[in-house]
Amino acid sequence: MDFSEDTGLLIKALRFSADKHRHQRRKDQAQSPYINHPIEVMQLLWDVGGVRDVNVLLAALLHDTIEDTQTTPEEIRNLFGGEVLSLVLEVTDDKNLPKAERKRLQVESAPRKSPGAKLIKLADKCCNVRDLAGSPPRDWPLERRREYLLWTEQVVAGLRGTNMALEAYYESELLSGKMLLGIG
Repeated sequence: MDFSEDTGLLIKALRFSADKHRHQRRKDQAQSPYINHPIEVMQLLWDVGGVRDVNVLLAALLHDTIEDTQTTPEEIRNLFGGEVLSLVLEVTDDKNLPKAERKRLQVESAPRKSPGAKLIKLADKCCNVRDLAGSPPRDWPLERRREYLLWTEQVVAGLRGTNMALEAYYESELLSGKMLLGIG
């Protein structure tokens, strides 16, 4: 087995992300540890998408750190470089904006993202759709869950042509979610 510098960087990013998210839980019914989400996004990129670009994989592990923790862009740049930081910033929502505006901007900006950011955003939406259908937040009524699924379709429409395998995976998860939630 050949352990490269890339493996070391991935381990470092995993540790960094785990530390930053250590007090956070997912909104799912099990209140699973938040770190499971970025790990799943990275694993989906690797297993389903066939992504081998280490910067994309690193950014997948770090994709929610600036948005959801006290992580600064400088920390990511210093530890993982400017390219990783750029990818993380591309998929980071501005939490100072109202939720509706953030959602609108995700739809609007999706087609203009870099190829790496599109991959991360697509894998993130795949995981979120799967999680929402399988173990939704306790306080989300059926209508909110339906609206979320339909909104992801708008975001993913702007990501089309990025990775056929991830897009097929998304379609499968979306169809399952729609059937479960009674969306025709």
